[in-house]
Amino acid sequence: MVFRRWGRKPSSRWAFVTNHALVLAYIARHKRTTALELANEIGITERATRKIIADLLEEGYIIKEREGRRNRYDIVPDLPLRNPLHEEAEIGTLLRVLGWRGRKRREARG
Repeated sequence: MVFRRWGRKPSSRWAFVTNHALVLAYIARHKRTTALELANEIGITERATRKIIADLLEEGYIIKEREGRRNRYDIVPDLPLRNPLHEEAEIGTLLRVLGWRGRKRREARG
């Protein structure tokens, strides 16, 4: 689980980061993950994880491609946050705060 780094599980009453943000951040770093792997790492059910993935797909925050028997996910970092109070901020900004390093840049050919 994500919480094992701190040696204790925080109170389950509230959190600064929603499960949607945790799923998005995990997918940003692990593009070939499964819903079960993601659920186990974050600490939510596989069903809840699949619902969140469906929400993110429907709103365009992630893109899913089939690779053999698995899915590969990619994020769309330039979309705005959904909350009207923060709609000027992009998803990529939030993901960088959560540890995402961004897309690897390809060398320009000249």
